[in-house]
Amino acid sequence: MFDYLLRGGRIVDGTGTPWFKADVGLRGERIAAIGQLSAATARVVLDVEGLVVSPGFVDTHVHGDLALLVDPLHEAAIRQGVTSYVLGQDGVAFAPASATTLHYMRRYTAGFNGNFPTPDRHWQSVAEFLQQFDRRCAVNVCVLVPNGNLRMEVLGLRPGPADAEELRQMQRLLREGLEQGAVGLSSGLDYVPSLYADVTELAALCQVVAEVGGVYVTHMRGYTPEKAPAALDEVFTIARRADCAVHVSHFNCLAQQTLPLLEQARQTGIDITFDLYCYLYGSTIVAMLTLPPAVLEGGIDATIERLRQPQTRRTLEAAFAQPRFPIDTIRFSSLPHPNWQRYEGWLLPEACRHAYQLSGPPEVRHLVDFVCDLLIDTDLAAGCIIRHFRQRQEQDILELMRSPMMMAGSDGVYVGGRPHPRGYGCFARYLGYHVRRGDWSLEEAVQKCAWHGARRFGLAYRGQIREGWFADLAVFDLNTFVDHATYDQGNALASGMHHVFVNGVPVLLQGQRTSAIPGRALRRGCP
Repeated sequence: MFDYLLRGGRIVDGTGTPWFKADVGLRGERIAAIGQLSAATARVVLDVEGLVVSPGFVDTHVHGDLALLVDPLHEAAIRQGVTSYVLGQDGVAFAPASATTLHYMRRYTAGFNGNFPTPDRHWQSVAEFLQQFDRRCAVNVCVLVPNGNLRMEVLGLRPGPADAEELRQMQRLLREGLEQGAVGLSSGLDYVPSLYADVTELAALCQVVAEVGGVYVTHMRGYTPEKAPAALDEVFTIARRADCAVHVSHFNCLAQQTLPLLEQARQTGIDITFDLYCYLYGSTIVAMLTLPPAVLEGGIDATIERLRQPQTRRTLEAAFAQPRFPIDTIRFSSLPHPNWQRYEGWLLPEACRHAYQLSGPPEVRHLVDFVCDLLIDTDLAAGCIIRHFRQRQEQDILELMRSPMMMAGSDGVYVGGRPHPRGYGCFARYLGYHVRRGDWSLEEAVQKCAWHGARRFGLAYRGQIREGWFADLAVFDLNTFVDHATYDQGNALASGMHHVFVNGVPVLLQGQRTSAIPGRALRRGCP
């Protein structure tokens, strides 16, 4: 007797091999049988004739750390068949964290992680943070140890390199996090304080990661055509020095420029992969895009005090005149202040023009004053959507998708009134739009959305449909699986998903959300 029996589906098992028709029997948390099970009985029998039955998808880069704690049912993921999250991204996250570190990270990353109140949740260590999710949310969770947190715990917000003793302290904290189940180390080399880490520091930390077979995951120092080659060279240097597997987050680069560099690195023995979301616009915090690193030194309060000074604003005019990023394409996604919230969804120049009642395009001084006032009032928590860079086109996404090094990651953001659509639509877009258009085969899509991520991050017995493996399953209609999230309505849920199981428990059944929260805290290499 099975608990659930899925009859007659098209099984796409995650290995990349062609689909086959079979029944799948679930018992407890596991897949108990696969095959022709016509004589079997079950507590619940589901007719899935004509539907795809695949492993649940693994979102390898997502900012659901706090969002999951306040929205444990999390339909944004479930409606797309996502059953596991990799948290702790970009070197600035939430564990390990003393009270001082957690306070800073909550405020600093509020524009993309959301500073959601969690008064009944308390943690400091990686183990305590993982426990916040275990059987307390709809999806499974694993975590990375953020490099910025290690620096905060040892160096505070001090710029510059760590000395030998400080490195040893960071290595000790990292080792503790890995022993408690973290799957690797993350860095965010555009974000304070992770941006202060140099190659020596990162290689020393990655040596600890390599000892346990983990992975170094990096938001590298640049993705534009001007910065990507040097940024990748830094990643390769760290990999060689530490003999560590490396993975680049949200690889929003020019394909023809960077894929040959990755392929050459692999030929020399570097184990490198990357994740990708299928959009030409990204999402981050306004402060990172508009303020030079020197203005951000010392933390949020120090930054806000600088922004109040006329001299700082005059200095920023030069930075705005020759911006590091195309700030004219900034569209506000989250402005958590009543005086500014009305500008969510507006482009920066449009909002500035409206605020100052200008008859023509705003001058640089107007833009500087507008951004400084906005950042002061929102406590630097302003979030935005921005065009990656003008040279990058849809063809770059398609070429990167076809690389065997690629796996899916939404970089989902669940904060603000106009969030980027990728958190609500990335996986549905991959499995629906791109498969139906022929950019991927169905089998390749499932492999890159499930097994590639599960294997890379050491999620044991997940990512494939195999007897004895955990019953994380997505059952959907390939013809009607559709992403509805847009830049105007970024939080529209996907449709076409019929059933989703997490650890053998349905969290979506007959297209309806259940109240189950069977997600597990996943530890590196542990069932």
